[in-house]
Amino acid sequence: GQNKICFIPGMVGPMLEMTLIPEVELRKATIPIFFDMMVCEYQRTGEFKKFENEIILKLDHEVEGGRGDEHYMQLFESILTECASQYTDIFNLVEGFVSLVKGLLEKLLDYRTVMNDESKDNRMSCTVNLL
Repeated sequence: GQNKICFIPGMVGPMLEMTLIPEVELRKATIPIFFDMMVCEYQRTGEFKKFENEIILKLDHEVEGGRGDEHYMQLFESILTECASQYTDIFNLVEGFVSLVKGLLEKLLDYRTVMNDESKDNRMSCTVNLL
């Protein structure tokens, strides 16, 4: 109901943790909650910056902790884009957000992979890309 806004940004991190569990059905069931949060904040403020900032902050922390994978990135993109297709007023905002998160996640996953690599050149290149 109208109290959903009280859970943004506080519940973004715990929901992100849940969606990053490598279980396809759990991911499919929980990623749409992000869209609901976005719509809720948008309807209240005309944007979803609190949600966006919190998910970017928490995603960095979670991927650094070993969570997240390519499949998650693909599901995140497809589910949020599909949800937004029914909302023409915010479709472009959601599409931009998904693109931003996808790009960040790609770089974070690359960085995590390279950190286990022995080549210092690869590490530096990846760090520069991430920054």
